[in-house]
Amino acid sequence: MDIEELKPLAQMLFDDIRALSSDGVGVTRDSYGAGETAAADYLRAFAQREGLHVEADGAANLVFRLGGAASDTPAAWVGSHLDSVPQGGNFDGMAGIVAGLLCLVAQQRAGRASPVPLNVIGFRGEESAWFGKAYMGSGAALGKLSADDLALRHRQHGRTMAECMAALGADMEAIRAQQPLFDRARARAYLELHIEQGPVMVARGLPLAVVPGIRGNVRHNRIACLGEAGHSGAVPRWLRKDAMFAVAELIVRLDEHWRVLLERGIDLVVTTGVVTTSPEAHSVSRIPGTVSFSFEARSKSVETLEGFYQLMRTECKAISRDRGVRFDFDRRVDSAPATMDAGLSELLAQQCRAQGTPFEMVASGAGHDASLFANAGIPTGMLFIRNEHGSHNPDEAMDLDDFMLGVGVLAGTIARL
Repeated sequence: MDIEELKPLAQMLFDDIRALSSDGVGVTRDSYGAGETAAADYLRAFAQREGLHVEADGAANLVFRLGGAASDTPAAWVGSHLDSVPQGGNFDGMAGIVAGLLCLVAQQRAGRASPVPLNVIGFRGEESAWFGKAYMGSGAALGKLSADDLALRHRQHGRTMAECMAALGADMEAIRAQQPLFDRARARAYLELHIEQGPVMVARGLPLAVVPGIRGNVRHNRIACLGEAGHSGAVPRWLRKDAMFAVAELIVRLDEHWRVLLERGIDLVVTTGVVTTSPEAHSVSRIPGTVSFSFEARSKSVETLEGFYQLMRTECKAISRDRGVRFDFDRRVDSAPATMDAGLSELLAQQCRAQGTPFEMVASGAGHDASLFANAGIPTGMLFIRNEHGSHNPDEAMDLDDFMLGVGVLAGTIARL
């Protein structure tokens, strides 16, 4: 059947899932929580009505395939994530799952499977916003979660990642042992469709883009700068141990280093997304004694990430010496950069050309489950859909016509594997 005929079905799925996970501002589908589970339950029921087979894997991710299809045959896997950031947009992650399901529904209704069987996977817990760790569902499936990861606590209710996963039936014995739950021998390819989360495609007028690679990152969720609180009017500058000014100086220094590296053509982005003083103690007339902040750097180069990280630590030491403060670091969290498979990227590009759809190669600054599959040695490809207003906010605005073009490319690529 013609994929375009499924456009009303796509609209229904997005609308229903938005309504299920609305928080009054955007959508909230918390990792291993109520919002994510509501979306998973809805998709399970939808797939079963369409005659598809649905099961949960050992990490509580949802796997969809044609009814009667063998589960041990090497397959093309299409997936993305079920969760969202707090007050996020409806298409981040969900677009990739819906796209895969539409490809399955098209095969089911036509009564004709693709030459390479298609499996669709909806991952739990991709967003780092909830536990401070990304790729939880795909990481568990590939045996990549450590004991420290599993001990991380949810930002709202404080239960550990392990507790939350266990409550959904995950195989915690295997996950703790870092036993792979995903059989790599069963994967001919992994493909992920995702909205672009930056402005490049909108600026260039591109409905689709093929992704050649994904940036990695290094981060601390919380660094505490510890100084000495005091009266704002009574302590002169030379006797202050002002944690806020120390953090501000660090951020300015890092920004200058970043500017210089960019002028040299080095791929890097740097962010401090959280800066806080204690609500119980802070005051207009109080010198902050403690300031907590986050740190993140992203790059396509492992060497760049490590070099900038060490530069940040060196600047912390210098500022500690100059201002009489100290910096305490929580656990460092790393995600490796990934390169997509050249053959799959070319197949995606050929399908764009066959459809007459304008496209370019656009690297991903954001992280995706696809990076874990690529770094596990599984041939991996990725397709971006144009999206207005960025992502991780309620204003994501993917056009459904662009989305259906992407589904067409995805279906055509699967047929040619």
